[in-house]
Amino acid sequence: MKITLAQLNPVVGDVSGNLKKVVETFEQVRRDSDLVVFSELFLTGYPPRDLLEKPALLARVQEALAELVSLSARYPDTGLLVGAPQPTGQNTGKGLCNCAVLIHQGRVRLRQGKSLLPTYDVFDETRHFDPAETVEVAAFKDEVLGISICEDAWYDPELWFRRLYPLDPIRVEAHKGATVLINISASPFQVGKEEVRHHLLQPHARKYQVPLVYVNQVGGNDELIFDGHSLALDPAGEAIAVLPGFREAVVTVDLAQPGTPGLYAPAEPIAAVYEALVLGLRDYLHKCGFAKAVVGLSGGVDSAVTCCLAAAALGPENVLGVLMPSPYTSRASIADSEILARNLGVPVRLIPITSIYQSYREALAGPLQLGEIEVTLENIQARIRGNILMAISNKEGHMVLSTGNKSEIAVGYCTLYGDMSGGLSVLADVPKTMVYELAAFINRHRELIPGQIIRKAPSAELRPDQKDQDTLPPYDLLDQIMNHYLVEGLSYGDIVKLGFDPETVRWIIRTIDRSEYKRRQAAPGLKITSKAFGMGRRIPIAARFEL
Repeated sequence: MKITLAQLNPVVGDVSGNLKKVVETFEQVRRDSDLVVFSELFLTGYPPRDLLEKPALLARVQEALAELVSLSARYPDTGLLVGAPQPTGQNTGKGLCNCAVLIHQGRVRLRQGKSLLPTYDVFDETRHFDPAETVEVAAFKDEVLGISICEDAWYDPELWFRRLYPLDPIRVEAHKGATVLINISASPFQVGKEEVRHHLLQPHARKYQVPLVYVNQVGGNDELIFDGHSLALDPAGEAIAVLPGFREAVVTVDLAQPGTPGLYAPAEPIAAVYEALVLGLRDYLHKCGFAKAVVGLSGGVDSAVTCCLAAAALGPENVLGVLMPSPYTSRASIADSEILARNLGVPVRLIPITSIYQSYREALAGPLQLGEIEVTLENIQARIRGNILMAISNKEGHMVLSTGNKSEIAVGYCTLYGDMSGGLSVLADVPKTMVYELAAFINRHRELIPGQIIRKAPSAELRPDQKDQDTLPPYDLLDQIMNHYLVEGLSYGDIVKLGFDPETVRWIIRTIDRSEYKRRQAAPGLKITSKAFGMGRRIPIAARFEL
């Protein structure tokens, strides 16, 4: 059997546009393919979230499926498999299932619902969907298809600290005689997840001695980035085909062919992070209707990396760098930013803020009794810059990119309505130590980011001789403790037992917890780790809890 893996980039809610992709792809490959497979909920895009509560969207999905049924009637030799929400027909429960719809010869041959509905991290599928009532297989040409959806293939007792589900859908399909396993997916990217997926899927093929086809969504949808990396495995678990990451690809494979040992090789982690951020940034802007971005260039590594990512995603001509020196900005920071912009080919604009800052100081000196140097004055500078960037956005239609990293956002080392201003926080899930890794990766062929930017001590330059480590622990230490607390969920006592200074641990944990109100007002951030701030971390703001 020849199966086409259609790894495509849908737009959430754009049923007509997504349907067009299905039709165009089907018509391109149908002569050489028995079955064309698209990803999970492809007709709505994933995740559709509360758009699923709109009857008009669900009606449009049914119309799209009817068009695909008619299409298959005209080309009876080729079937198609597409993900779509479908009514259950039941009077109890949510009344909707996350389905894989198999269409062939002018008929719907199978609507297989998703059995395992994840509710951890960024997932909340029981909010809208009921689990499948049964797991069925479908006779198709000379094969029996066992069709599953994303989480259905993640049943692995070794993967979870506790058993999440009572059912193993892949096992059921195999016992019902499936000769080909197909999993359609919308599995978001995170560092290292691609390799986990491969180690999870390969045993299914080996255990049941049947070929396995995995089709994953690609593209950025809000905070989530989908990396693709779809694949086909032979019954021995060897790869017949591995589709590229972070871009659309349509590949037809012959499942009768043996796989090639060593064909699958995981991407280098920092290279994958770079590609993920570029894709996520590009899709977020374009799907939101923006063509250009504006970045405040401070002379620091965070804004430099953000500018490089934006130039790669949008083209340097579509990125505006803005230099906004204050009385405390060093000449080196200005010069370094100008060199960066020249290296990238990014246009720059110089808008000094000293006179605006002095006007603030004069107006507020009496009412607020401001001193010469204090946090209020530092934040005023950041907010002036945020206002300037937003003014450019209003006037010229650029999206402002916030440049703060995960380490700063974690401990609130950022200014509301200042450097936190923006439509997208590109590095919000990138710890400071990883920012330096990204800078090195960006400079791997030639020096785009001036070495001085990377080598100098981080500083907000909001007061004389300021350094980040006047306020924060060293970033390598901060990032380790942050990871233990946020990602691993360790308590204060657990982290101290690992050998960290108790006072440092206590300060970091308390500061993370007390900064929740800031993060709730931050721009959406691209998710690249297993625990990001945003939709996958639901922490109350007004809370009192000590670990």
